[in-house]
Amino acid sequence: MEEDGEVYRRPPPEVASFVDRPESPGLTLSPHRDLLLYLHRPSSYPPVSELARPEMKLAGLRLDVEQNSRSRMGYNTALEIAPLPPNGRPGVPRRVTGIPTGTWLNFVSWSPNGRRLAFTVRGSGLPGAPPRGPLELWSADVDTCVARPVLPGFMLNTSFEEFTWLDDSTLIAAVVPPNRGPMPAQPATPRGPRISVSAAGVMAQARTYPDLLKNGHDCMLFTHLCSSQLMRVSLRGAGDAGSSTCTPFGRGAESRIYTRCDPSPDGNFVIVEFLEPPFSYIVPAGRFPKRVELWRASDGSLVRTIAALPLAEAIPIVNDSCRAGPRSVSWRADAPATLVWTEAQDGGDPRVDVPARDVVLYQDAATADSQPPKELLRTQWRFGGIAWGDDHLAFAYESQYKTRSVRSWVFAPRMRMNDSTAPMRLFNERNYEDAYNDPGAPATRRLEDGSYVLAIIEPDGTDSTSSSYGEKPGRRLLFQGTGACPEGYRPFMDLVDVDSGAAIKRLFQSSGNKLEYPSSIVSDAHGAPITLNNMRMLMTRETPTDVSQYYILQYDGRQPEVPPSEVRISDFPHPHPQLIAPPKEIIRYKRADGVDLSATLYTPPGWRAGVDPPLPCILWAYPREFKTKEAAGQLRDSPHKFTSIAALSPLVWLARGYAILDGPTLPIIADGDQEPNDKYVEQLVAGAQAAVDEVVRRGVADPKRIAVGGRSYGAFMTANLLAHCGHLFCAGVAQAGAYNRTLTPFGFQAEERTLWQAPDIYQKMSPFTYADKIKTPLLLIHGEEDTNTGTFPMQSERFFAALKGHGAECRLVLLPHESHSYRGEESVLHILAEMSDWLDKYTAPKL
Repeated sequence: MEEDGEVYRRPPPEVASFVDRPESPGLTLSPHRDLLLYLHRPSSYPPVSELARPEMKLAGLRLDVEQNSRSRMGYNTALEIAPLPPNGRPGVPRRVTGIPTGTWLNFVSWSPNGRRLAFTVRGSGLPGAPPRGPLELWSADVDTCVARPVLPGFMLNTSFEEFTWLDDSTLIAAVVPPNRGPMPAQPATPRGPRISVSAAGVMAQARTYPDLLKNGHDCMLFTHLCSSQLMRVSLRGAGDAGSSTCTPFGRGAESRIYTRCDPSPDGNFVIVEFLEPPFSYIVPAGRFPKRVELWRASDGSLVRTIAALPLAEAIPIVNDSCRAGPRSVSWRADAPATLVWTEAQDGGDPRVDVPARDVVLYQDAATADSQPPKELLRTQWRFGGIAWGDDHLAFAYESQYKTRSVRSWVFAPRMRMNDSTAPMRLFNERNYEDAYNDPGAPATRRLEDGSYVLAIIEPDGTDSTSSSYGEKPGRRLLFQGTGACPEGYRPFMDLVDVDSGAAIKRLFQSSGNKLEYPSSIVSDAHGAPITLNNMRMLMTRETPTDVSQYYILQYDGRQPEVPPSEVRISDFPHPHPQLIAPPKEIIRYKRADGVDLSATLYTPPGWRAGVDPPLPCILWAYPREFKTKEAAGQLRDSPHKFTSIAALSPLVWLARGYAILDGPTLPIIADGDQEPNDKYVEQLVAGAQAAVDEVVRRGVADPKRIAVGGRSYGAFMTANLLAHCGHLFCAGVAQAGAYNRTLTPFGFQAEERTLWQAPDIYQKMSPFTYADKIKTPLLLIHGEEDTNTGTFPMQSERFFAALKGHGAECRLVLLPHESHSYRGEESVLHILAEMSDWLDKYTAPKL
């Protein structure tokens, strides 16, 4: 039986009230830490009519032809700037003026010296607003707070690259080529059949990517829509009196599919990346042939080609695989213009046994046209990046998925650049799944050129020890971490000795009935050195009833035992005053095999355990894979976290009288040499059984009125639970899931094996296989334009057909124009209406 699906519906008022709510603005500090920028966000979802606008689906991208941009971008609605004195609260914010009413703002960034803002402006097309059209590049002077367009006569093309600051008054922007002709027309009849070729012995395995190129016409459209020309935009003056000049940037102002333009810290050179044909029909644009070049910033002339990477259709699907050839080409953050990149020594395949998996190379940009690159270091595992400090200190990272291990090495760049065999000391090695023993990561500070480097605390001159990595003993760093422990997150900041790796002093730790996170250093303006005598740190604080607010902590190293003073710099409103403080508790319990589990249990305000009758309950979850049961049993949450209730959060059903078991841990754990998914179903069922038993034991949930739900991999979980232990639940809700793993034959989630390597696993994990066993009513919700790899709408459509073919009670809701996440206001309201009806029908709450 089909139902009329042409009318959007609304849920009960107490649920609908969560859809439109005030959003806290984004907040950023100026480079000189003397100004605050507030980025105001919309308080409502966009209408479905906005999502319904035409979009081109090409090479894994979705493009808005009218805007020359990616489609479905988020946006800001207004900008405000407030002074931030060295001590004290921010001044009164001033609105950035000159921006047309009803326009949407994107890509907001500070100039390196913090005296200007750059951003894009586009018409929303809503009543009273400018019509939709291409994004325009604007700039605002922070002294006058007046904004103006700075690229008259040119349209930005932000399909890949938008703009970047070259210096304090110069931008490099990607624009639609002035000579771009009309869009290539679709041939009236096909020129011929579509042909794909596979060469004998050449394995090109790929996961199920959406929106790929299909034919030659698609290739022409992709080239037409994504090609851009780089322009140098020079800004002069301020406010309305300001002006700008625009000149082509690059050799002959070529039109290419530019994907990156990254100036060196000193502004003298630029890394430029662009895509080239031949394109592919089986992988997205990120794997197309790519050229990486080094240009002079003065005139856009070519210094050298760093990499000319071929089409990458055959990257292995296993974890730790990567593209062969130079990758992650970047700038050394603490040097004027030093290139650094990585090259795999195993061809990008971690299954190949090699002494060193990666080599890291470097090259001085000033002599790149005459001097070859040199080796900086090699790693046994896959290289994970470098945190730069200065000539005497840097950290290198490597990791290995098979053992879930990560290593950090400390070294002196100057010594390694003089001698690639100079010492590197192992700083830390650990299992990255082990949250309780995570020492955190080093904090960074901002340099005058805008680069971020390690926040090094220099020794006081009394240290006479030697350094185990050969340079500058006695140096210290600030390490920040979540502080995971059996009581929940307790974020911290430690002063750590570089030579020993030991924490000397804990400078900060969240405590009491609040959750506090140390954030960025704000006493690093103008490249000032960091000392404990002058350090100022940004911090956020929240409680279960108080939304997160920003504070600045002021340290005084002369009085180390005195807690830092603090100044609150934000005053964001509560987003849902209609339900401020629902009772919550992090509960701990065990699975039948002894694995520790946890969940956050919410009950409606006023409900009393042991006094009032058990409640209808919703179990909403998302499984995770682990290598060990010890890591799986660790608590990764905080009882002091703010209870934020978004429109599609399961917590909205507290307003309808439900108890919510949110995020119960359902770990899928490897047993010895096995893979986690070898016992996926058994462990999933055991985890669900333990969760249900616990809420029933506590008297919270009526065992006959427990529903289960989730989205994406949580939807896959929901269907599997109904297939294998449906007696535990009275109803299920599955959003945007995948249900037949044979439709994702080259791996899914963390599964590395293919369908042909592990056919039994794919079969057993697919709830589609057990459609004849599902008797519990199931609501399936899916966006008709889902772009997520593996969760095509076909997954829900075929699963529904299988359920219907076996007489199961099921309802399929396909949302027009929605992708993997749901954004249209009418769609969100309709989802809530469908869920309200479904849950009320099968759980019958007593309101």
